[in-house]
Amino acid sequence: MNINKKDVLLYAITDRQWLNGRTLASQVEEVLKNGATFLQLREKHLEHNELVREAITLKKIAAKYNVPFVINDDVYAAKEADADGVHIGQSDTDYKRARKMLGHNKIIGMTAHNLKEAIVAQSVGADYIGVGAVFTTSTKKDTMPMSFTTLREITDSITIPVVAIGGINHNNILQLQGSGIDGVAVISALFAQQNISKATLDLLNLCEEIINEK
Repeated sequence: MNINKKDVLLYAITDRQWLNGRTLASQVEEVLKNGATFLQLREKHLEHNELVREAITLKKIAAKYNVPFVINDDVYAAKEADADGVHIGQSDTDYKRARKMLGHNKIIGMTAHNLKEAIVAQSVGADYIGVGAVFTTSTKKDTMPMSFTTLREITDSITIPVVAIGGINHNNILQLQGSGIDGVAVISALFAQQNISKATLDLLNLCEEIINEK
């Protein structure tokens, strides 16, 4: 395994729709400076070369704060930018192909929507899994929220880090207490906030409250 459970405590995922005149790099710097522990570049609408250029920029910022940095879906971009790894969904490049392309020293995270997918992800060698959506989310309009029972079944059955994702914000995160997760992945709860620094610090404190309760 290329990461530990502490690495995924507050997992930040980018989204350019909330730049509001700022650069993604400046927003990422603010998020990492204030305690985010993991960074994923998720930009579905960028062309490949632009994605690689953005990744190279963000990789330097992540390295400055000693934070793991992965790219969503695009294994080729992850390889070209020499990112720390990639996160792949159920319909993306399969794990074996991604591992062959990136090598054994890179991080490969996988999405799981149920217990079966989580067990398979762990068995093939994923370094962590993102599970959800745990709440209703505008990012994935076609998904139903995962039940607390299912989330608990997954964390009881999996030994690799488990990150909850989907609609998590400052107002509902404490509902995940007792679920056994190792961290949360968020987009708008950080990048859509007017005061990104405060949002990051506040959410980090809430994450620590949940995880320390385990």
